Order: sequence, then structure tokens, then C-alpha cells
Amino acid sequence: MLDESHKIPQATTKRLPLYYRFLQNFANAGQKRISSQELSEAMKIDSATIRRDFSHLGALGKKGYGYEVQELLAFFRKTLDQDEATNVALIGVGSLGSAFLKYNFHRNHNTKIILAFDTNSPPEGKTISGIDTYHPDLIEEKIKQYGVEVVILTVPSRSAQEVTDRLAQTDIKGILNFTPVRISVPEHIRVQTIDLSVELQTLIYQIKHD
Repeated sequence: MLDESHKIPQATTKRLPLYYRFLQNFANAGQKRISSQELSEAMKIDSATIRRDFSHLGALGKKGYGYEVQELLAFFRKTLDQDEATNVALIGVGSLGSAFLKYNFHRNHNTKIILAFDTNSPPEGKTISGIDTYHPDLIEEKIKQYGVEVVILTVPSRSAQEVTDRLAQTDIKGILNFTPVRISVPEHIRVQTIDLSVELQTLIYQIKHD
């Protein structure tokens, strides 16, 4: 884990899982040592940014020597808690939610959707893509029973805040919000919002004004 007293820039924290993924690729290819330039070419991130990111994390390599792949992997595995499982629940099994259940983070052995909620589920629950799925009326009960820490929210916009208010009464630590609503949460819950329409509009704007 990173030292809580040392504030890491948000842009850097978003790149940490990418570093871990690409380092895994290098390790699987049998590479023992890499330079920031090699990592830059693979990730399409300039090497200066990589060196700056790594400087926030501590002395991870030696000038003129590069980085030991296994040492970096071990560091990022610990930093990202890759050896500690995180239980995830999905609320809203529509088109996007169904895709999440089928995908279920296959490349992340420590992150799995173990629980879902769907308005069409019977009181006793059912299984969708191998995931226990219950009616939203049981959110509070099942979140506690399954030890869920993070929720993926893919409900209709009109229901987003209402569901969030109920989640605020549980022990969850974070919400990945795929609704366009800017949901309000207590301080102990972190929210990451991904608005696909905004991301697409941003991309189109950048293409037209490049």
C-alpha cells in the first residue's frame, strides 16, 4: 500500500493498474529488466511521465540501469492490493450490466463481481452468468451478507440517487457510477463516475480539433 501521508496525483493513480498490466506482459515474455523508454513505447505514454509517476512512488530503479521487472511487479502487486480480494456487486442488469457480468474482470484475479441486483429477479434470487442475482429490495441485506466493498452502478438515471442513498447505509467503500447523474455520497464512500456519452463527445471534439 502507498503511504497515506504522501499524496499521489490522481492522474498517476489512474495509471497504476496500467503499469501493473504491462509489467505482467513483460514478465510473461521472459524479460528481466526494462527501461522507461521500453515501457513508454509499449504503453504509448511518454517516458518523462513514467519517470515522474515512479518518482512519486519512491526509488524504483537506477539511472542508466532501468527497472527489474519482477521487483516492479511485486511493488505494484502490493500497492494495488493484488493479493487481497475485493468483493464487487453490480446493481442494474440491463445491457451494460449484463456485459459486466459476462466479462467479470477475467484479467484481475483479485476483483470479481460476486453479487448482482435486478428488478426482474424473484424474491429467492436467480443466477445470471454464474452470479447470484437478487431483487433490489434486498440490497442492504445481501451487501452485508456477501461482504461487498465496491458497487458498480448501472441503473436508470431516475433511480441512481435513491439507490445510492440506500448504499450509504451499508459498509461499502466505493461506487463505480455509470449513470450520467452526479450522485451524492457520505465522505467515507469514494465515487468514480464514467459517463460514456461524455467520453464519446470528448473524443469526437478532439478528433475534429486536432
